[in-house]
Amino acid sequence: MKKLYTLSLLTLVMYYGCTGSQHPQIEAQNIDSTHNFKIEVLAEGLENPWSMAFLPDGRILLAERPGKLRIFENGQLSKEPVAGLPVIWAHGQGGLLDVVLHPDYEKNGWIYLAYSTNEGAIGSTAIARAKLEGNSLVQLEELFRGDPFTELQYHFGCRIVFENENTFYFTIGDRGVMNNAQTLENHNGKVMRLHADGSIPADNPYVGVEGAKAEIWNYGHRNIQGMALHPVTKELWTHEHGPKGGDEINIEQKGANYGWPKATFGINYNGTIITTDTTFPGMTDPIHYWVPSIAPCGMDFVTSDIYPNWKNNLLVGALAGRQIQRLVLDGSKVVYTEKLLEEFARFRDIRQGPDGYIYVLTEGPGLFFKLVPEK
Repeated sequence: MKKLYTLSLLTLVMYYGCTGSQHPQIEAQNIDSTHNFKIEVLAEGLENPWSMAFLPDGRILLAERPGKLRIFENGQLSKEPVAGLPVIWAHGQGGLLDVVLHPDYEKNGWIYLAYSTNEGAIGSTAIARAKLEGNSLVQLEELFRGDPFTELQYHFGCRIVFENENTFYFTIGDRGVMNNAQTLENHNGKVMRLHADGSIPADNPYVGVEGAKAEIWNYGHRNIQGMALHPVTKELWTHEHGPKGGDEINIEQKGANYGWPKATFGINYNGTIITTDTTFPGMTDPIHYWVPSIAPCGMDFVTSDIYPNWKNNLLVGALAGRQIQRLVLDGSKVVYTEKLLEEFARFRDIRQGPDGYIYVLTEGPGLFFKLVPEK
């Protein structure tokens, strides 16, 4: 039986600074900051759920980080996980991460997976694709393995977003070594771009550059765990974890350097200074940052008419803040933020489904639910 929780969300309005000139908030009367929802719980008992993908036939794939892919169908979560997954290294922050359908899935059937893989005691982030037959994956192809492999258990990323039917982006964190993000000789701390078959696009910025990894689209990132295309501009937006403070939202540009660790609004977890610079010549500043950290994970733009006054708003999940943040935008400027469902759970993924509703995955507790506005 579906569980319904009716919440009146009287939210606390917050505004965090952006680099450069400060922008005033939109007048309060123009912002709907009271929301009545039914939280319709679809599935419970999930173990570290990380991602979801909506199949055209109405089934939903749910990825659990320890290495399980589950099918939600006809109101029920499958007891048996999908068979045929690649070998997944559930190590520290690694495991089964993103699951994404090819934009032309109805014709080609490709499902893309991001996960951590290993060789003995060392490993990195990998990308594979496969097709679903019954409750099994078939025709599994590994498309990418991050270099180098390491025993470290931090910052695997990873999100996948298709730019179009031919190319997709994905991310890997700095793997716990800050300076990885500032060299083009490895994949860590980067956004990558590949063709759908795993080959490298000729127009990637570092193709033919000696010593550089040709898969790299841009660099200077700590650990990106949210990524989505803007519904109007089609620009690639991401958010990433800072250290203690300094979580960021960025618009990803070809060949750009996003500064980590040369520039950050955060400090080390022990309170020591990483750098005194919050901006750096030749590097791209975030359009928004959080201090203190909210530990962002999962994001999507709202295009549905189901949620009044939310059109083209950005929703961001938070782990440390145990909340969803709604960000109102004026172009590429964040002009207003509010907290939703504060202290409800650790939010791992937020997606707008094909039906226009917002679907959410949380851990602590492990839930899959959708937000249904009350009229």
